[in-house]
Amino acid sequence: MTTRAGFVALIGEPNAGKSTLTNRMVGAKVSIVTHKVQTTRARIRGVALEGAAQIVFVDTPGLFRPRRRLDRAMVAAAWGGAADADIVVLLVEAHRGLTEGTQAILDALKDRISPKQTVALAINKIDRVKAEALLALSAKLNDAYPFAQTFMISAEKGHGVDALRRWLAETLPESPWLYPEDQIADLPMRMIAAEMTREKLTLRLHEELPYQLTVETEQWQERKDGSVRIDQMIYVMRDGHKGIVLGNRGETIKAISQAARAEIAEFLGRPVHLFLQVKVRENWMEESERYSEMGLEFRDGNT
Repeated sequence: MTTRAGFVALIGEPNAGKSTLTNRMVGAKVSIVTHKVQTTRARIRGVALEGAAQIVFVDTPGLFRPRRRLDRAMVAAAWGGAADADIVVLLVEAHRGLTEGTQAILDALKDRISPKQTVALAINKIDRVKAEALLALSAKLNDAYPFAQTFMISAEKGHGVDALRRWLAETLPESPWLYPEDQIADLPMRMIAAEMTREKLTLRLHEELPYQLTVETEQWQERKDGSVRIDQMIYVMRDGHKGIVLGNRGETIKAISQAARAEIAEFLGRPVHLFLQVKVRENWMEESERYSEMGLEFRDGNT
């Protein structure tokens, strides 16, 4: 039997639905999903099987105009993921249409993507607009860039996702599979666990601490009874932030810990003992070690 395998990079503006689509395709939660922009920091790879094909999804950080060092590292990771992929899928939100940000991505595609790469368009969140508006948007986007194929999808509800998955499976190059059959992500478990905790922090703290914290798994101890003890450090930039994360009498961090522990345990399929600590590091965004932990490149200057 001929097998196919390769990398598919999902690119688009922040919040276009890349993480939701990755999770839907893989059939498990490997990527952070929140309503906040810029939650995906590293290029998270999820692995999906479709017939004799293995599709490796690279869920890149959203593409936006970078202002800080962390922003620049995230944008560089996104374009790096696209340049290395066999197929690139641009996700555009149906109800937002051809925004300035999407136009900037279309312009950059011409410079950054090899003519040999296949680029498809996926218009997401189609349940939010009428059919005529969808067709008009599709025509406008296809005039702006020669997409190999256009898909109308709802990553959240699953509409159109199967057709996209089948097309990707047929379009990938002939190749042996790149990962074992039962592997669904290639991030180390330590990093996936840290990302799950960071998602809970992001959801719980809403506007108070948008991007000024990061989580690292410091210890991972396998226990004889089959459970695992995980020690994680939450780095914040100011003393006041530490108080917000801890909450009144430690209630906030306790709730975050319970939610993260439950999700990590479900993902691993075994009991988890999770211990969280909070540390103030004013300059964590300028420390190369933090970037290595996130799977990002520490870089100077503009990209």
